[in-house]
Amino acid sequence: QVQLAESGGGSVQAGGSLRLSCAPSGYTHKPMCMGWFRQAPGKEREGVASIYMGSNTTYYADSVLGRVTISLDNAKNTVFLQLNSLKPEDTAMYYCAAALRTEGAVQTLGVGFGTLLYNVWGQGTQVTVSS
Repeated sequence: QVQLAESGGGSVQAGGSLRLSCAPSGYTHKPMCMGWFRQAPGKEREGVASIYMGSNTTYYADSVLGRVTISLDNAKNTVFLQLNSLKPEDTAMYYCAAALRTEGAVQTLGVGFGTLLYNVWGQGTQVTVSS
């Protein structure tokens, strides 16, 4: 059974930084895409950053562009999310997700932040930013 375990969340003041990690277990093959999403209380889940493994293309939400970097440790299949210049509006539960799909399915569903693309989700790690 494939599982994703997020870590690295915490409480920081505005302007601070955090590095989130997502460690998988149980992979029988590598995912086509990995993504980070977040959900604040009372709001819908939104995409933050994702990476398409086929071309190492990265995608970022406009709200975090320039402040966030998604990266990979290919040897460990671990995905990281570096959060810089954090703002109170970044407060949310952050989720890691993997797209264990075929190339054809990825082309059909589209890369980026489409939640239908991702079929494995972690439990989340809380990020709280105080002003």
